[in-house]
Amino acid sequence: MSSTMEVELTATNVLHSHPPGESATPPATDDEKKLESVEGSPVVDSSKSSRAPSAVFAATTPAMRRKANIQFATLCWSLFMAGWNDGTTGPLLPRIQSVYHVGFAIVSLIFVFNCVGFVTGAAANVWLTERFGFGVVMVIGSMAQVIGYAIEAPAPPFPALVLGYAINGFGLSLQDAGANGFVASLTDNATTKMGILHAVYGVGALSSPLVATQFAQLPRWSFHYLVSLGVALSNVILLTAVFRFKDQDTCLAEIGQTPTHEDESSANDKYGQMFKLRELHLLAVFILIYVGIEVTLGGWIVTYVIQLRGGGPSSGYISSGFFGGLTLGRVGLLWVNKKVGERRAIFLYSILAIALELVIWLVPSLIGGGIAVSFVGVLLGPIYPIVMNHAARVLPPWLLTGCIGWIAGFGQAGSALIPFVTGALASRVGIKSLQPLLVSMMGFMVFLWALVPSSPRRVD
Repeated sequence: MSSTMEVELTATNVLHSHPPGESATPPATDDEKKLESVEGSPVVDSSKSSRAPSAVFAATTPAMRRKANIQFATLCWSLFMAGWNDGTTGPLLPRIQSVYHVGFAIVSLIFVFNCVGFVTGAAANVWLTERFGFGVVMVIGSMAQVIGYAIEAPAPPFPALVLGYAINGFGLSLQDAGANGFVASLTDNATTKMGILHAVYGVGALSSPLVATQFAQLPRWSFHYLVSLGVALSNVILLTAVFRFKDQDTCLAEIGQTPTHEDESSANDKYGQMFKLRELHLLAVFILIYVGIEVTLGGWIVTYVIQLRGGGPSSGYISSGFFGGLTLGRVGLLWVNKKVGERRAIFLYSILAIALELVIWLVPSLIGGGIAVSFVGVLLGPIYPIVMNHAARVLPPWLLTGCIGWIAGFGQAGSALIPFVTGALASRVGIKSLQPLLVSMMGFMVFLWALVPSSPRRVD
């Protein structure tokens, strides 16, 4: 019996024997191999090549998940800064007009030069990212905001104030493009994270009017920009500490994700490929109109309510109500987006928003109008993240970051262009032109969305 057991044990040892120098552990499973390849990958070391292997999988260790959460939270803070900036101007507009003795048309130059900054940033983003990398470009954008606020804080002559807005727009454009492109490239809950990212934008846009409304009534009204400067400095510190000037592939590799599509094209080749895409132009113009509506309503509604509805100095809080609705909609309506379908949801939200805008226009009620403005914010809120998620489905994966950057950056120009058009119209026919303009722009937005392809772009 003992002899038989020894033979069996010997046979077992032979079957499980290993050549010298190899571990005597069982063969690794596919998941373990993936984990080993990420943990031992040299891609995480920023001193080496930033090109990552062609594999995509979610963060697989607690350290990676923690790193992913920190990266996402930092990008959320950048979008908070963007929302803070966009929510600031509306409550300060009446005070800027009175301090500088300018009318609607001249004060709207703020939006024109803001637009110049946005478009310049959108056009330069692909080249800058290709040349310097994601981490460096994000810090450049945040530093531009610091410079812009530093110019605006001492209430300089009007041309210098306008220049500050242009520099600020350039910085915001780079950050908006980078943050949206990064989150759209994630494979772990990208849809939900895009909604949260833009909900945080709404929190920033909700918070700043609360502060700006108070400063607008003080002698040192421009010190509001000092508060903004402090927030912008914290943004610079976070972006530097978290991303450490690394490119996007390296940052994604650190959280266990590497690109599925590699492309060694130069920046010029990428520009050529991108601008041949019909989907890109439709989505960019759609976002331009959408962002323009969002910022115009959040900004000019304060002047509209004061002049046509008899609102007092605290009318700036209506702007906060709008951006509060925007924030709520981006998180609270996620379940509706899934239930109805994201494409149909945009048609539904847009039509309901048009109906509420007609109420604000035709019913002369201060309280009713203020409530309706908040509900318009709720309905408009989910549209931006839905469009970014849709872009990730219909655009080529190897061009996704550049395309998302262009859509976000070019679209941000709408936050300057349409408010300027509103100011130009108001100087001719009065602020009563605000609501007809918003209704027509929302209708055009519905038309554009009908033209956007619903199926993913075929990749050969």
